[in-house]
Amino acid sequence: MQLSTNTRKGLEIQKMQLKRLMKQPLLLLVLGLVFIFFFIFAVYPLYQVFRVAIAGEEGFSISHFIEMLTNNFFLQTLWNSVRLGLLSAFFGTLIGFIFAFAITRTEMKGKKFFHLIALLPIISPPFVIALSMILLFGRNGAISNGMFGIVDSNVYGLGSLVFIQTLAFFPIAYLSLKGVLESIDPALEDAALNMGASRWKVFKTITFPLALPGVFSALLLVFIKSIEDFGNPMVIAGDYNTLAVQAYLQITGMYNIGTGAFLAMALLLPSLTAFLVQKYWISKKSYVTVTGKPSQPSIKIHEKYIVYPLYGLCITITLAILLFYGAVAFGSFVKVWGVDHTFTLDNFIYVFTLGFDSIKSSLTLAIISTPITALLGMLIAYLIIRKEFIGKKALEVSTMLSFAVPGTVIGIGYILAFNQQPLLLTGTATILILAYVVRNITVGIEAGTNSLRQVDKSIEEASTNLGANSFTTFRKISLPLMRSALFSGLVYSFVKSMTQISAVIFLVSVNWNLMTVSILSQIESSRMGAAAAYVMILITIILIAIGVLQLLVNRLGPTGRK
Repeated sequence: MQLSTNTRKGLEIQKMQLKRLMKQPLLLLVLGLVFIFFFIFAVYPLYQVFRVAIAGEEGFSISHFIEMLTNNFFLQTLWNSVRLGLLSAFFGTLIGFIFAFAITRTEMKGKKFFHLIALLPIISPPFVIALSMILLFGRNGAISNGMFGIVDSNVYGLGSLVFIQTLAFFPIAYLSLKGVLESIDPALEDAALNMGASRWKVFKTITFPLALPGVFSALLLVFIKSIEDFGNPMVIAGDYNTLAVQAYLQITGMYNIGTGAFLAMALLLPSLTAFLVQKYWISKKSYVTVTGKPSQPSIKIHEKYIVYPLYGLCITITLAILLFYGAVAFGSFVKVWGVDHTFTLDNFIYVFTLGFDSIKSSLTLAIISTPITALLGMLIAYLIIRKEFIGKKALEVSTMLSFAVPGTVIGIGYILAFNQQPLLLTGTATILILAYVVRNITVGIEAGTNSLRQVDKSIEEASTNLGANSFTTFRKISLPLMRSALFSGLVYSFVKSMTQISAVIFLVSVNWNLMTVSILSQIESSRMGAAAAYVMILITIILIAIGVLQLLVNRLGPTGRK
Protein backbone atom coordinates (compact mmCIF):
# COMPACT_ATOMS: atom_id res chain seq x y z
CA MET A 1 0.00 0.00 0.00
CA GLN A 2 1.51 3.30 -1.14
CA LEU A 3 1.80 6.07 1.42
CA SER A 4 0.36 9.49 0.66
CA THR A 5 2.61 12.50 0.14
CA ASN A 6 1.61 14.08 3.47
CA THR A 7 2.28 10.82 5.32
CA ARG A 8 5.75 10.52 3.75
CA LYS A 9 6.54 14.11 4.66
CA GLY A 10 5.39 13.52 8.22
CA LEU A 11 7.61 10.44 8.55
CA GLU A 12 10.59 12.31 7.13
CA ILE A 13 10.08 15.16 9.61
CA GLN A 14 9.88 12.68 12.48
CA LYS A 15 13.12 10.99 11.35
CA MET A 16 14.86 14.36 11.21
CA GLN A 17 13.59 15.27 14.68
CA LEU A 18 14.76 11.91 16.05
CA LYS A 19 18.24 12.41 14.53
CA ARG A 20 18.50 15.84 16.14
CA LEU A 21 17.45 14.41 19.50
CA MET A 22 20.05 11.63 19.29
CA LYS A 23 22.71 14.34 19.01
CA GLN A 24 21.45 15.93 22.28
CA PRO A 25 21.50 13.14 24.89
CA LEU A 26 20.67 15.52 27.78
CA LEU A 27 17.58 16.82 25.98
CA LEU A 28 16.57 13.25 25.08
CA LEU A 29 16.91 12.20 28.72
CA VAL A 30 14.81 15.17 29.94
CA LEU A 31 12.08 14.45 27.39
CA GLY A 32 12.03 10.79 28.35
CA LEU A 33 11.67 11.60 32.05
CA VAL A 34 8.91 14.14 31.40
CA PHE A 35 6.93 11.67 29.28
CA ILE A 36 7.32 8.91 31.89
CA PHE A 37 6.30 11.27 34.70
CA PHE A 38 3.07 12.39 33.03
CA PHE A 39 2.19 8.91 31.84
CA ILE A 40 2.49 7.48 35.36
CA PHE A 41 1.02 10.37 37.35
CA ALA A 42 -1.51 11.93 34.95
CA VAL A 43 -2.65 9.32 32.41
CA TYR A 44 -2.39 6.09 34.41
CA PRO A 45 -4.63 7.23 37.34
CA LEU A 46 -7.36 8.21 34.87
CA TYR A 47 -7.10 4.82 33.23
CA GLN A 48 -7.61 3.22 36.64
CA VAL A 49 -10.78 5.27 37.25
CA PHE A 50 -12.20 4.20 33.87
CA ARG A 51 -11.23 0.58 34.46
CA VAL A 52 -12.92 0.35 37.85
CA ALA A 53 -15.93 2.45 36.78
CA ILE A 54 -16.93 0.24 33.87
CA ALA A 55 -16.21 -3.09 35.59
CA GLY A 56 -18.40 -4.92 38.06
CA GLU A 57 -17.13 -7.16 40.84
CA GLU A 58 -16.37 -9.89 38.33
CA GLY A 59 -15.04 -7.69 35.54
CA PHE A 60 -16.58 -5.74 32.73
CA SER A 61 -20.16 -6.49 31.81
CA ILE A 62 -22.75 -4.65 29.76
CA SER A 63 -25.42 -5.38 32.37
CA HIS A 64 -23.38 -3.63 35.08
CA PHE A 65 -22.84 -0.63 32.85
CA ILE A 66 -26.53 -0.41 31.88
CA GLU A 67 -27.57 -0.83 35.51
CA MET A 68 -25.49 2.19 36.52
CA LEU A 69 -26.71 4.32 33.60
CA THR A 70 -30.36 3.61 34.40
CA ASN A 71 -30.02 4.13 38.15
CA ASN A 72 -32.40 6.93 39.23
CA PHE A 73 -30.08 8.08 42.01
CA PHE A 74 -27.21 8.46 39.55
CA LEU A 75 -29.31 10.28 36.93
CA GLN A 76 -30.71 12.69 39.54
CA THR A 77 -27.25 13.39 40.95
CA LEU A 78 -25.87 13.99 37.46
CA TRP A 79 -28.68 16.41 36.67
CA ASN A 80 -28.17 18.17 40.01
CA SER A 81 -24.51 18.78 39.20
CA VAL A 82 -25.21 19.98 35.66
CA ARG A 83 -28.04 22.27 36.82
CA LEU A 84 -25.85 23.74 39.55
CA GLY A 85 -23.07 24.29 37.00
CA LEU A 86 -25.36 25.99 34.50
CA LEU A 87 -26.92 28.36 37.04
CA SER A 88 -23.59 29.25 38.65
CA ALA A 89 -21.97 29.77 35.24
CA PHE A 90 -24.75 32.11 34.10
CA PHE A 91 -24.80 34.31 37.20
CA GLY A 92 -21.03 34.17 37.73
CA THR A 93 -20.32 35.21 34.15
CA LEU A 94 -22.97 37.94 34.29
CA ILE A 95 -21.41 39.50 37.39
CA GLY A 96 -17.92 39.00 35.99
CA PHE A 97 -18.89 40.80 32.78
CA ILE A 98 -20.44 43.71 34.71
CA PHE A 99 -17.27 44.06 36.78
CA ALA A 100 -15.00 43.84 33.72
CA PHE A 101 -17.08 46.26 31.66
CA ALA A 102 -17.31 48.81 34.48
CA ILE A 103 -13.55 48.72 35.07
CA THR A 104 -12.44 48.78 31.42
CA ARG A 105 -15.08 50.94 29.77
CA THR A 106 -16.22 53.59 32.28
CA GLU A 107 -14.82 56.48 34.31
CA MET A 108 -16.04 54.84 37.49
CA LYS A 109 -14.00 55.63 40.60
CA GLY A 110 -12.34 53.01 42.76
CA LYS A 111 -11.36 50.63 39.96
CA LYS A 112 -8.20 49.37 41.68
CA PHE A 113 -10.14 48.71 44.88
CA PHE A 114 -12.83 46.74 43.03
CA HIS A 115 -10.13 44.77 41.21
CA LEU A 116 -8.43 43.77 44.47
CA ILE A 117 -11.73 42.79 46.09
CA ALA A 118 -12.56 40.60 43.09
CA LEU A 119 -9.32 38.68 43.62
CA LEU A 120 -10.07 37.82 47.26
CA PRO A 121 -12.12 34.65 46.56
CA ILE A 122 -9.25 33.33 44.42
CA ILE A 123 -6.67 33.33 47.22
CA SER A 124 -8.90 31.79 49.86
CA PRO A 125 -10.21 28.24 50.44
CA PRO A 126 -13.15 27.43 48.14
CA PHE A 127 -15.67 26.97 50.95
CA VAL A 128 -15.04 30.17 52.96
CA ILE A 129 -18.25 31.75 51.66
CA ALA A 130 -20.20 28.60 52.62
CA LEU A 131 -18.85 28.94 56.16
CA SER A 132 -19.86 32.61 56.16
CA MET A 133 -23.34 31.72 54.92
CA ILE A 134 -23.83 29.54 57.98
CA LEU A 135 -22.41 32.21 60.30
CA LEU A 136 -24.69 34.91 58.85
CA PHE A 137 -27.88 33.06 57.89
CA GLY A 138 -27.77 29.76 59.77
CA ARG A 139 -29.70 28.79 62.88
CA ASN A 140 -27.50 31.07 65.03
CA GLY A 141 -26.83 33.45 62.16
CA ALA A 142 -25.98 37.06 62.89
CA ILE A 143 -28.52 38.25 60.31
CA SER A 144 -31.19 35.54 60.27
CA ASN A 145 -31.36 35.02 64.03
CA GLY A 146 -29.64 38.07 65.48
CA MET A 147 -31.35 40.76 63.38
CA PHE A 148 -34.61 39.12 62.32
CA GLY A 149 -35.09 36.52 65.04
CA ILE A 150 -35.56 33.60 62.63
CA VAL A 151 -34.64 30.68 64.89
CA ASP A 152 -35.10 27.85 62.39
CA SER A 153 -33.31 29.32 59.37
CA ASN A 154 -32.45 26.77 56.66
CA VAL A 155 -29.53 27.85 54.50
CA TYR A 156 -28.91 24.44 52.94
CA GLY A 157 -29.80 23.53 49.38
CA LEU A 158 -29.57 24.62 45.75
CA GLY A 159 -30.32 28.33 46.29
CA SER A 160 -27.48 28.85 48.75
CA LEU A 161 -25.13 26.77 46.59
CA VAL A 162 -25.80 28.89 43.49
CA PHE A 163 -25.31 32.12 45.46
CA ILE A 164 -22.08 30.87 47.06
CA GLN A 165 -20.57 29.52 43.85
CA THR A 166 -21.52 32.69 41.97
CA LEU A 167 -19.68 34.80 44.52
CA ALA A 168 -16.75 32.38 44.70
CA PHE A 169 -16.22 31.84 40.96
CA PHE A 170 -17.21 35.14 39.32
CA PRO A 171 -13.56 36.36 39.61
CA ILE A 172 -12.61 33.68 37.06
CA ALA A 173 -15.06 35.18 34.56
CA TYR A 174 -14.02 38.71 35.53
CA LEU A 175 -10.30 38.16 34.89
CA SER A 176 -10.99 36.41 31.58
CA LEU A 177 -13.43 39.07 30.33
CA LYS A 178 -11.28 41.96 31.54
CA GLY A 179 -8.51 40.80 29.23
CA VAL A 180 -10.95 40.35 26.35
CA LEU A 181 -12.48 43.83 26.72
CA GLU A 182 -9.05 45.44 27.01
CA SER A 183 -7.97 43.79 23.76
CA ILE A 184 -10.82 45.24 21.72
CA ASP A 185 -9.65 48.19 19.61
CA PRO A 186 -11.57 51.21 20.98
CA ALA A 187 -11.42 52.92 17.58
CA LEU A 188 -14.44 50.93 16.40
CA GLU A 189 -16.57 52.05 19.33
CA ASP A 190 -15.38 55.65 19.08
CA ALA A 191 -16.14 55.74 15.36
CA ALA A 192 -19.69 54.55 16.01
CA LEU A 193 -20.15 57.20 18.71
CA ASN A 194 -18.85 59.93 16.39
CA MET A 195 -21.42 58.84 13.80
CA GLY A 196 -24.23 59.42 16.30
CA ALA A 197 -24.82 55.93 17.69
CA SER A 198 -26.05 55.73 21.29
CA ARG A 199 -24.05 54.01 24.01
CA TRP A 200 -26.56 51.13 24.03
CA LYS A 201 -26.32 50.79 20.24
CA VAL A 202 -22.51 50.68 20.42
CA PHE A 203 -22.62 48.07 23.16
CA LYS A 204 -25.22 45.92 21.39
CA THR A 205 -23.70 45.99 17.91
CA ILE A 206 -19.95 46.30 18.58
CA THR A 207 -18.70 45.72 22.14
CA PHE A 208 -20.75 42.68 23.11
CA PRO A 209 -20.43 40.84 19.76
CA LEU A 210 -16.64 41.32 19.87
CA ALA A 211 -16.54 40.04 23.46
CA LEU A 212 -18.81 37.07 22.75
CA PRO A 213 -16.04 34.46 22.39
CA GLY A 214 -14.71 35.58 25.77
CA VAL A 215 -18.19 35.37 27.28
CA PHE A 216 -18.64 31.77 26.09
CA SER A 217 -15.15 30.92 27.33
CA ALA A 218 -15.92 32.41 30.76
CA LEU A 219 -19.22 30.50 30.91
CA LEU A 220 -17.45 27.22 30.27
CA LEU A 221 -14.67 27.93 32.78
CA VAL A 222 -17.11 28.79 35.58
CA PHE A 223 -19.25 25.77 34.64
CA ILE A 224 -16.21 23.49 35.00
CA LYS A 225 -15.24 24.97 38.38
CA SER A 226 -18.83 24.73 39.60
CA ILE A 227 -19.54 21.09 38.78
CA GLU A 228 -16.17 19.91 40.11
CA ASP A 229 -16.51 21.93 43.35
CA PHE A 230 -16.38 19.69 46.40
CA GLY A 231 -16.00 21.98 49.44
CA ASN A 232 -19.11 24.15 49.09
CA PRO A 233 -21.57 21.28 48.36
CA MET A 234 -20.01 19.26 51.18
CA VAL A 235 -20.63 22.11 53.62
CA ILE A 236 -24.00 23.50 52.56
CA ALA A 237 -25.71 21.33 49.93
CA GLY A 238 -27.89 19.54 52.46
CA ASP A 239 -30.09 17.03 50.62
CA TYR A 240 -29.03 18.37 47.22
CA ASN A 241 -26.69 15.62 46.00
CA THR A 242 -23.81 16.39 43.62
CA LEU A 243 -21.46 14.00 41.86
CA ALA A 244 -18.27 15.22 43.56
CA VAL A 245 -19.64 14.79 47.07
CA GLN A 246 -21.43 11.51 46.36
CA ALA A 247 -18.29 10.00 44.81
CA TYR A 248 -16.43 10.88 48.01
CA LEU A 249 -19.17 9.47 50.26
CA GLN A 250 -19.43 6.25 48.26
CA ILE A 251 -15.71 5.57 48.69
CA THR A 252 -15.08 6.82 52.24
CA GLY A 253 -18.48 6.18 53.81
CA MET A 254 -19.78 3.06 52.04
CA TYR A 255 -16.43 1.67 50.82
CA ASN A 256 -17.98 1.23 47.39
CA ILE A 257 -15.06 2.05 45.11
CA GLY A 258 -16.82 0.89 41.93
CA THR A 259 -19.80 3.21 42.35
CA GLY A 260 -17.55 6.05 43.50
CA ALA A 261 -15.35 5.64 40.43
CA PHE A 262 -18.41 5.55 38.17
CA LEU A 263 -19.72 8.81 39.69
CA ALA A 264 -16.27 10.33 39.25
CA MET A 265 -16.20 9.26 35.61
CA ALA A 266 -19.65 10.78 35.12
CA LEU A 267 -18.29 14.01 36.62
CA LEU A 268 -15.32 13.85 34.28
CA LEU A 269 -17.36 13.72 31.05
CA PRO A 270 -19.17 17.12 31.22
CA SER A 271 -16.12 18.77 32.78
CA LEU A 272 -13.68 17.47 30.17
CA THR A 273 -16.11 18.20 27.32
CA ALA A 274 -16.54 21.80 28.46
CA PHE A 275 -12.78 22.20 28.83
CA LEU A 276 -12.05 20.88 25.34
CA VAL A 277 -14.73 23.13 23.82
CA GLN A 278 -13.26 26.12 25.65
CA LYS A 279 -9.67 25.21 24.78
CA TYR A 280 -9.92 24.19 21.14
CA TRP A 281 -13.02 25.92 19.80
CA ILE A 282 -14.05 29.00 21.74
CA SER A 283 -10.51 30.20 22.44
CA LYS A 284 -9.66 29.99 18.72
CA LYS A 285 -12.57 32.23 17.75
CA SER A 286 -12.04 35.96 17.76
CA TYR A 287 -13.86 38.81 16.12
CA VAL A 288 -11.22 41.37 17.06
CA THR A 289 -9.07 42.86 14.30
CA VAL A 290 -5.71 44.25 15.41
CA THR A 291 -4.28 46.48 12.73
CA GLY A 292 -1.07 47.48 14.46
CA LYS A 293 -1.83 51.14 13.87
CA PRO A 294 -1.66 53.49 16.84
CA SER A 295 -5.07 54.44 18.18
CA GLN A 296 -6.28 57.27 20.37
CA PRO A 297 -7.35 56.54 23.95
CA SER A 298 -10.90 55.29 24.15
CA ILE A 299 -13.72 57.67 25.01
CA LYS A 300 -14.62 56.25 28.43
CA ILE A 301 -18.27 56.13 29.41
CA HIS A 302 -18.99 59.07 31.70
CA GLU A 303 -22.78 59.40 31.46
CA LYS A 304 -24.20 59.24 34.98
CA TYR A 305 -27.20 57.12 33.99
CA ILE A 306 -24.76 54.36 32.97
CA VAL A 307 -21.91 54.84 35.45
CA TYR A 308 -24.05 55.10 38.59
CA PRO A 309 -25.99 51.81 38.12
CA LEU A 310 -22.75 49.97 37.29
CA TYR A 311 -21.08 51.56 40.30
CA GLY A 312 -24.03 50.51 42.46
CA LEU A 313 -23.82 46.91 41.26
CA CYS A 314 -20.05 46.78 41.87
CA ILE A 315 -20.52 48.27 45.32
CA THR A 316 -23.22 45.70 46.12
CA ILE A 317 -21.02 42.75 45.13
CA THR A 318 -18.04 44.27 46.95
CA LEU A 319 -20.06 44.76 50.13
CA ALA A 320 -21.30 41.16 49.89
CA ILE A 321 -17.71 39.89 49.63
CA LEU A 322 -16.55 42.10 52.51
CA LEU A 323 -19.55 41.01 54.59
CA PHE A 324 -18.87 37.32 54.08
CA TYR A 325 -15.13 37.56 54.67
CA GLY A 326 -15.67 40.00 57.54
CA ALA A 327 -17.98 37.49 59.19
CA VAL A 328 -15.21 34.88 59.11
CA ALA A 329 -12.70 37.36 60.52
CA PHE A 330 -15.09 38.39 63.30
CA GLY A 331 -16.09 34.80 64.01
CA SER A 332 -12.48 33.83 64.61
CA PHE A 333 -12.26 36.24 67.57
CA VAL A 334 -15.49 35.44 69.47
CA LYS A 335 -16.18 32.68 72.00
CA VAL A 336 -19.35 31.11 70.58
CA TRP A 337 -20.85 32.50 67.38
CA GLY A 338 -24.45 33.58 67.83
CA VAL A 339 -24.35 33.00 71.61
CA ASP A 340 -21.35 34.73 73.20
CA HIS A 341 -19.55 37.36 71.12
CA THR A 342 -16.97 38.17 73.79
CA PHE A 343 -13.55 38.89 72.28
CA THR A 344 -11.15 35.97 72.71
CA LEU A 345 -8.03 34.40 71.24
CA ASP A 346 -9.11 30.92 72.32
CA ASN A 347 -9.90 29.86 68.74
CA PHE A 348 -6.38 30.67 67.57
CA ILE A 349 -4.87 29.04 70.67
CA TYR A 350 -6.95 25.93 69.91
CA VAL A 351 -5.77 25.85 66.28
CA PHE A 352 -2.09 26.39 67.10
CA THR A 353 -2.24 23.82 69.90
CA LEU A 354 -4.29 20.96 68.48
CA GLY A 355 -4.12 21.86 64.78
CA PHE A 356 -0.52 22.97 64.42
CA ASP A 357 0.45 19.71 62.68
CA SER A 358 -2.01 20.40 59.85
CA ILE A 359 -0.62 23.95 59.46
CA LYS A 360 2.93 22.60 59.38
CA SER A 361 2.00 19.82 56.93
CA SER A 362 0.17 22.16 54.54
CA LEU A 363 3.01 24.69 54.57
CA THR A 364 5.72 22.03 54.17
CA LEU A 365 4.01 20.32 51.24
CA ALA A 366 3.26 23.64 49.52
CA ILE A 367 6.85 24.86 49.95
CA ILE A 368 8.19 21.62 48.44
CA SER A 369 5.69 21.33 45.59
CA THR A 370 5.60 25.00 44.53
CA PRO A 371 9.14 25.38 43.08
CA ILE A 372 8.95 21.91 41.51
CA THR A 373 5.65 22.78 39.83
CA ALA A 374 6.73 26.23 38.62
CA LEU A 375 10.20 25.24 37.34
CA LEU A 376 8.92 22.05 35.69
CA GLY A 377 6.17 24.14 34.06
CA MET A 378 8.73 26.59 32.67
CA LEU A 379 10.89 23.71 31.42
CA ILE A 380 7.97 22.06 29.62
CA ALA A 381 6.91 25.42 28.15
CA TYR A 382 10.46 25.83 26.83
CA LEU A 383 10.41 22.34 25.28
CA ILE A 384 7.03 22.90 23.65
CA ILE A 385 7.85 26.31 22.16
CA ARG A 386 11.55 26.02 21.38
CA LYS A 387 12.10 22.33 20.56
CA GLU A 388 10.77 20.01 17.89
CA PHE A 389 10.35 16.40 18.92
CA ILE A 390 8.16 13.36 18.35
CA GLY A 391 5.12 13.29 20.62
CA LYS A 392 4.91 17.02 21.31
CA LYS A 393 1.12 17.03 20.93
CA ALA A 394 0.80 14.02 23.24
CA LEU A 395 2.86 15.87 25.86
CA GLU A 396 0.62 18.94 25.60
CA VAL A 397 -2.54 16.84 26.00
CA SER A 398 -1.18 14.91 29.00
CA THR A 399 -0.19 18.13 30.79
CA MET A 400 -3.68 19.60 30.22
CA LEU A 401 -5.50 16.49 31.43
CA SER A 402 -4.75 17.14 35.08
CA PHE A 403 -6.17 20.67 34.84
CA ALA A 404 -9.29 19.65 32.93
CA VAL A 405 -10.02 16.68 35.17
CA PRO A 406 -11.96 17.43 38.40
CA GLY A 407 -9.98 17.09 41.61
CA THR A 408 -12.30 14.33 42.84
CA VAL A 409 -11.33 12.20 39.85
CA ILE A 410 -7.63 12.86 40.45
CA GLY A 411 -7.96 11.83 44.09
CA ILE A 412 -9.83 8.61 43.30
CA GLY A 413 -7.39 7.84 40.49
CA TYR A 414 -4.42 8.20 42.83
CA ILE A 415 -6.03 5.90 45.41
CA LEU A 416 -6.57 3.22 42.77
CA ALA A 417 -3.19 3.63 41.06
CA PHE A 418 -0.81 3.97 44.00
CA ASN A 419 -2.29 1.71 46.66
CA GLN A 420 -0.12 -1.31 45.91
CA GLN A 421 3.38 -2.27 44.87
CA PRO A 422 5.47 -1.30 42.98
CA LEU A 423 4.15 2.24 43.59
CA LEU A 424 2.77 2.09 47.11
CA LEU A 425 2.45 5.80 47.91
CA THR A 426 -0.83 6.00 49.84
CA GLY A 427 -0.47 7.80 53.16
CA THR A 428 2.87 9.43 52.28
CA ALA A 429 3.86 13.03 51.64
CA THR A 430 5.03 11.99 48.17
CA ILE A 431 1.55 11.23 46.86
CA LEU A 432 0.30 14.65 48.03
CA ILE A 433 3.24 16.47 46.44
CA LEU A 434 2.73 14.59 43.18
CA ALA A 435 -0.98 15.42 43.20
CA TYR A 436 -0.17 19.11 43.71
CA VAL A 437 2.43 19.15 40.93
CA VAL A 438 0.28 17.35 38.37
CA ARG A 439 -2.86 19.31 39.31
CA ASN A 440 -1.28 22.79 39.22
CA ILE A 441 1.34 22.62 36.49
CA THR A 442 -0.89 23.49 33.54
CA VAL A 443 -1.28 27.17 34.45
CA GLY A 444 2.50 27.55 34.69
CA ILE A 445 2.95 25.90 31.31
CA GLU A 446 0.35 28.18 29.71
CA ALA A 447 1.97 31.29 31.21
CA GLY A 448 5.41 30.10 30.11
CA THR A 449 4.39 29.35 26.53
CA ASN A 450 2.65 32.72 26.20
CA SER A 451 5.75 34.44 27.56
CA LEU A 452 8.17 32.62 25.24
CA ARG A 453 6.07 33.40 22.17
CA GLN A 454 6.82 37.08 22.79
CA VAL A 455 10.61 36.52 22.97
CA ASP A 456 12.69 36.44 19.79
CA LYS A 457 14.33 33.02 19.59
CA SER A 458 17.48 34.60 18.10
CA ILE A 459 18.54 35.51 21.66
CA GLU A 460 18.63 31.84 22.61
CA GLU A 461 20.17 30.87 19.26
CA ALA A 462 23.05 33.25 19.94
CA SER A 463 23.72 31.42 23.21
CA THR A 464 23.72 28.07 21.40
CA ASN A 465 26.06 29.40 18.70
CA LEU A 466 28.50 30.46 21.43
CA GLY A 467 28.70 26.86 22.63
CA ALA A 468 26.10 26.67 25.39
CA ASN A 469 23.96 23.53 25.59
CA SER A 470 20.16 23.54 25.83
CA PHE A 471 20.13 23.32 29.63
CA THR A 472 22.54 26.25 30.09
CA THR A 473 20.57 28.33 27.57
CA PHE A 474 17.34 27.61 29.40
CA ARG A 475 18.82 28.39 32.84
CA LYS A 476 20.70 31.57 31.94
CA ILE A 477 18.68 33.02 29.05
CA SER A 478 15.12 31.68 28.79
CA LEU A 479 14.21 31.40 32.48
CA PRO A 480 15.14 35.01 33.38
CA LEU A 481 13.10 36.22 30.39
CA MET A 482 10.11 34.28 31.76
CA ARG A 483 10.10 36.05 35.12
CA SER A 484 6.47 37.15 35.04
CA ALA A 485 5.34 33.68 33.92
CA LEU A 486 7.47 32.09 36.65
CA PHE A 487 5.88 34.36 39.25
CA SER A 488 2.41 33.43 38.01
CA GLY A 489 3.29 29.75 38.19
CA LEU A 490 4.75 30.07 41.70
CA VAL A 491 1.81 32.03 43.09
CA TYR A 492 -0.83 29.83 41.48
CA SER A 493 0.90 26.65 42.62
CA PHE A 494 1.33 27.83 46.21
CA VAL A 495 -2.21 29.19 46.54
CA LYS A 496 -3.81 26.07 45.09
CA SER A 497 -1.58 23.78 47.16
CA MET A 498 -2.69 25.56 50.33
CA THR A 499 -6.39 25.72 49.41
CA GLN A 500 -6.86 22.40 47.58
CA ILE A 501 -9.52 20.08 49.00
CA SER A 502 -11.25 17.92 46.35
CA ALA A 503 -8.24 15.80 45.36
CA VAL A 504 -6.30 15.71 48.60
CA ILE A 505 -9.19 14.76 50.89
CA PHE A 506 -8.77 11.20 49.56
CA LEU A 507 -5.01 11.25 50.13
CA VAL A 508 -4.52 12.70 53.62
CA SER A 509 -3.34 10.45 56.43
CA VAL A 510 -2.64 10.56 60.15
CA ASN A 511 0.88 11.76 59.46
CA TRP A 512 -0.09 14.25 56.76
CA ASN A 513 -3.31 16.09 57.51
CA LEU A 514 -4.01 19.44 55.83
CA MET A 515 -5.53 22.76 56.82
CA THR A 516 -8.40 22.61 54.33
CA VAL A 517 -9.38 19.15 55.53
CA SER A 518 -9.15 20.39 59.14
CA ILE A 519 -11.38 23.36 58.33
CA LEU A 520 -13.97 21.04 56.81
CA SER A 521 -13.77 18.81 59.87
CA GLN A 522 -14.31 21.78 62.20
CA ILE A 523 -17.37 22.91 60.22
CA GLU A 524 -18.87 19.40 60.32
CA SER A 525 -18.31 19.39 64.11
CA SER A 526 -20.01 22.83 64.41
CA ARG A 527 -16.83 24.43 65.79
CA MET A 528 -17.27 27.52 63.65
CA GLY A 529 -14.87 29.69 65.63
CA ALA A 530 -12.01 27.24 65.14
CA ALA A 531 -12.86 26.89 61.44
CA ALA A 532 -12.81 30.69 61.06
CA ALA A 533 -9.46 30.89 62.84
CA TYR A 534 -8.01 28.28 60.48
CA VAL A 535 -9.25 30.33 57.51
CA MET A 536 -7.69 33.56 58.78
CA ILE A 537 -4.35 31.85 59.38
CA LEU A 538 -4.49 30.28 55.92
CA ILE A 539 -5.23 33.58 54.15
CA THR A 540 -2.46 35.33 56.14
CA ILE A 541 0.06 32.65 55.14
CA ILE A 542 -0.92 32.99 51.47
CA LEU A 543 -0.63 36.80 51.46
CA ILE A 544 2.82 36.65 53.11
CA ALA A 545 3.96 33.96 50.67
CA ILE A 546 2.87 36.02 47.64
CA GLY A 547 4.97 38.95 48.89
CA VAL A 548 7.99 36.71 49.49
CA LEU A 549 7.65 35.08 46.06
CA GLN A 550 7.50 38.51 44.42
CA LEU A 551 10.77 39.51 46.12
CA LEU A 552 12.48 36.26 45.10
CA VAL A 553 11.36 36.44 41.47
CA ASN A 554 12.46 40.09 41.25
CA ARG A 555 15.99 38.92 41.97
CA LEU A 556 15.95 36.68 38.91
CA GLY A 557 17.28 38.01 35.66
CA PRO A 558 19.47 40.91 34.57
CA THR A 559 17.86 43.44 36.91
CA GLY A 560 18.43 41.24 39.90
CA ARG A 561 21.97 39.97 39.21
CA LYS A 562 25.11 41.65 40.44
